[in-house]
Amino acid sequence: MLHDLSLYIVGKLLLAAFLGGLVGIERSLRHKPAGLRTMMLIAIGSALYTIISYEAAGSFGGDHTRIAAQIIPGIGFIGAGVVIRDAGSVTGITSAATIFMIASVGMAVGSGMSVTAIFTTLLLLTALEILGTFEDRFGLRARGMSFFLMMPAETSLVEQIHKIVLQDIGIRVQRWKTQASPNGTTIEFDAEVSVRQERDLLARLEVLKVPCEARSTKP
Repeated sequence: MLHDLSLYIVGKLLLAAFLGGLVGIERSLRHKPAGLRTMMLIAIGSALYTIISYEAAGSFGGDHTRIAAQIIPGIGFIGAGVVIRDAGSVTGITSAATIFMIASVGMAVGSGMSVTAIFTTLLLLTALEILGTFEDRFGLRARGMSFFLMMPAETSLVEQIHKIVLQDIGIRVQRWKTQASPNGTTIEFDAEVSVRQERDLLARLEVLKVPCEARSTKP
């Protein structure tokens, strides 16, 4: 009954599950949509389809890559599902690329390239964790932020603040709303900003004595 299941195949599937799990843990710790279970299932599925492709071709003849080749468009469909366009910004590109990469790791395991699969996983984790930390530390990554400014009625700094945001700092604003009332003038705007841009803006507003509340637009 188990003549088709060998220790070699079991080892491949377990290795694919382990490597997918490593990447999945990193994604889950960062609260990304494609987490532990997703990455493990993609890696196992890619490995199994690759194994089936080779075994079926060996038993019945045909192209060894026919079934395995269909993994790539299938993974593209899954990756497209985690890409979200919201308020002029696009999120999920890294998650989609990670799904694409972990599928290739599963295919490498399924085709017997275990050392290559392990090295690629380590390279992938380096790109996600170390380079991700580097981007956050040096402000290389833009973040979706919402800003709320309140100015007294006797001051009129709207044009100056607009110039600071768009021209001086070069922030790409997605939504801008100015509202005047007897109590003062409020400015609300959403933008993709780096850490450096956010610090620069807050410092300039502090010089102008304009209170500003900044919060992330992502949960």
